[in-house]
Amino acid sequence: MLTNYLQSHKAASSESILEGTGLIHGYMHYPIGSRSLRELWELRSEIRRWRPDLLVYLTEPRGRFKTVRDVLFFWLCGIRNVIGAPLRRDIQEPRQLDGKRKYESEASRLVRSIGELGDGRENDPASWDLSLNAREFRTADRTLSNWPGAKRFCSASVGTKADTKDWGVDNWRALFDRVSRFDPDLGLVLVGAPDEATSSDYVSSGWRGPILNICGRVNPRESAAIIARSIAFLGHDSGPMHLAAAVGVPCIAVFSARNKPGVWFPYGTENRILYHQTECFGCQLVTCEIHQKKCIRSITVDEVYAVTLELLRGRGG
Repeated sequence: MLTNYLQSHKAASSESILEGTGLIHGYMHYPIGSRSLRELWELRSEIRRWRPDLLVYLTEPRGRFKTVRDVLFFWLCGIRNVIGAPLRRDIQEPRQLDGKRKYESEASRLVRSIGELGDGRENDPASWDLSLNAREFRTADRTLSNWPGAKRFCSASVGTKADTKDWGVDNWRALFDRVSRFDPDLGLVLVGAPDEATSSDYVSSGWRGPILNICGRVNPRESAAIIARSIAFLGHDSGPMHLAAAVGVPCIAVFSARNKPGVWFPYGTENRILYHQTECFGCQLVTCEIHQKKCIRSITVDEVYAVTLELLRGRGG
């Protein structure tokens, strides 16, 4: 697998997610956005030494020019067979679904792009299996042992890499306070990066039940094993949200409109998605200065609380 070096301390590496799945047997890394001829030549030399004969291209669409540039680079690396490069317009963008205000997921678009390899089975739960191992579940059980909320708890993550996807700590704090008043015995486990521990303490300060803040204390796969023990996940459009979906935990997810609706929604049918489609949806912005994040700021605590109660009641709340 050819993957970029991490650009954010909040991001999880491909290795940390895919380790143990049997899908990947080795990694090569490159500096994202590099214009250094020396770095690109070294990468080309490393790929040529390995002598691959097939490349499966699995990236977000970045425009036809960049895709052609990538294909030419890999051609110079000696790879003549490339599958999945989105050169056709139909592959470059997610399809709109049946005239509805929703688009196909990025997973579905990628499956279409590599269709010649066979059925991707993106709707099969087994295709999302992280193959968590016994050691990772033992770590989860050890982390939860002797914690009074272990029998029934929600998992949550309030961090995000992009400011446009941040609903705001005061909103999360108000939500958690109301959820906890509804069910004072319900536990809460907060997961995320080390520098999210303080904000996680703040948003959970009004929680009445047992609280466990494990931000930065476990790796992503161990986090997934802990999330798998929860009855629901609450959070932003984020990595932990997708981990929750992969282990079959229903998500209450607050989305900005920086992406088209549906493209990065979590896998599964029990999720509750909060998404307001403003006229500027699909902007792809990391920071929003003109509209001040009106898409995600327009989502109210009342809205999120209502769908949270609906989900919790359906799961014995």
